[in-house]
Amino acid sequence: MQAFWYFDFVSPFSYLQLAKVLAWRERLEITPVPIAFGAVLKHHGQLGPAEIPGKREFTYRFVQWQAQQAGATLRFPPQHPFNPLAALRLCVATGATWNAIEAIFGHLWRDGKPGTTAAELAEVGRTLGIGDAESAINDADMKNALRANTDAAIAAGVFGVPTLRIGDELFWGNDATPMIEDWLAHPQRFGSDEYQRIAALPFGVARRR
Repeated sequence: MQAFWYFDFVSPFSYLQLAKVLAWRERLEITPVPIAFGAVLKHHGQLGPAEIPGKREFTYRFVQWQAQQAGATLRFPPQHPFNPLAALRLCVATGATWNAIEAIFGHLWRDGKPGTTAAELAEVGRTLGIGDAESAINDADMKNALRANTDAAIAAGVFGVPTLRIGDELFWGNDATPMIEDWLAHPQRFGSDEYQRIAALPFGVARRR
């Protein structure tokens, strides 16, 4: 089955799900798609969880707890949220290979290093064969490719990261990892009458924006 994994380096939940995504590659043909989460939020008129007081603190505790439960090494970068565009463009410049994705996530979330500028990403860039990170990050083709990725993700219905799309099914968040595992084992799971009913459930009230 063909699948697409949408992610942003600003998302610790994307980092935490990466290990499972790599394992799913034995059963799925997964194309990784780096996207700008901020642009997705703007499109939907939303704030990110790290932009809401109270939710920000809980989210960070939840991230740390999930990492501990999974036995994953995680260290927050010096600042969060941070601007991930440089890291995303560097990833695009490498061809968005799985090796590059692991290396950049490892730099930011395993080692807890900053990654908002070309200078901060120069070391990981060199390990990936990008000798001039500054030029790669500022290349117009890289910017356009990232924008195209993001636009295509929005068109596919993506509203958050990480999101795994398998056919028409969207699975959002690291929390949905067990749901993905179950669906892979039982692909007719959402075909029952009750799943169909709630998919078409009408609004009872709409909040004004």
